[in-house]
Amino acid sequence: MLEFDTVPAERRPAEERAALLADPGFGRVFTDHMVTIRYAEGKGWYDARLEPFGPLSLSPATAALHYSQELFEGLKAYALPDGEVGLFRPQANARRLNTTAERLAMPQLPEELFLRAVWTLVEADREWVPTGEGQSLYLRPFMIATDPFLGVRPSSEYLFVVIASPSGSYFAGGAKPVTVWVSQDYSRAAPGGTGAVKAAANYAVSLRAQAQAQEAGCDQTVFLDAVEHRWIEESGSMNLFFVYERDGAPLLVTPPLNGSILPGVTRDSVLTLARHRGWGVEERPYSLEEWRSDAISGALRETFACGTGVVITSIGTARSRDGEFLIGGAAEGPVTSSIRDAIVGIQRGLAEDPFGWSLRRA
Repeated sequence: MLEFDTVPAERRPAEERAALLADPGFGRVFTDHMVTIRYAEGKGWYDARLEPFGPLSLSPATAALHYSQELFEGLKAYALPDGEVGLFRPQANARRLNTTAERLAMPQLPEELFLRAVWTLVEADREWVPTGEGQSLYLRPFMIATDPFLGVRPSSEYLFVVIASPSGSYFAGGAKPVTVWVSQDYSRAAPGGTGAVKAAANYAVSLRAQAQAQEAGCDQTVFLDAVEHRWIEESGSMNLFFVYERDGAPLLVTPPLNGSILPGVTRDSVLTLARHRGWGVEERPYSLEEWRSDAISGALRETFACGTGVVITSIGTARSRDGEFLIGGAAEGPVTSSIRDAIVGIQRGLAEDPFGWSLRRA
């Protein structure tokens, strides 16, 4: 078993840490340590370290800088009522990381090594796990190709890193409904591409559309399919759900995993929870026309987005160059709030966990 060497970091004073944790924002503040593990073809994974958070030393010819052979994951650690720390479904992130690695011709990272790397960092920086309402320790595992070679081929060397960031709400306004921009000019992914995996390049191609959304006064972008520019796929960082009522119970509709939509861990959690409650679930194509007409008629009760960063976020307004429409009066609905409360309750150890999603250190 690969053991982790430790290079202790100089820890920031308690007063400084407390000031940063009071209002960490999202992804702006980082803990004292990081984990690094190297890989070489023919050697495998080696040189696992817990070391001070700091710059990486890379050749200007590093393959990831030229050909985007890089991936990442995102998960969270939560302060539990008994003083312990819990992770939410980290095994799912380990599996998805390897799905992405296979698609990008990168090496598989053993699931147990992924989990040990994450726990090593969480335990070293336990004092950085925030306890405020809506706060968590966001964990960012990533892998980059480090071969200093400009030929177009898979790298022979890689670096896996885990960093941690105490974080609050993803959106500045907190839990209030957000406004989204439906992009009709740009596509996020296409059939046969990398839309179903956590490739860093997927997010680069979404940034211009996100800038367009911000110019239109919106919080996030919703992308349509790349072929017909008709079908709702996902947001730049979120999966989407549309809430109806059928036979007196909620019916959740979400676009299917068609090869260009990311199989979100929170998405899967929502589907599992809905089925557990006996609600209706449909994974089917969902068009922009259906979204608009059902929102206007009132047949559509709610729309929400989900993801590791945003958890569950209500969408109140959808805007495009053809105009805008409101969903449920632009107010958060009861299904959205109920799902968020249930998932957050499990994440924070405040509710029963019938699915075994919250993992504690053995």
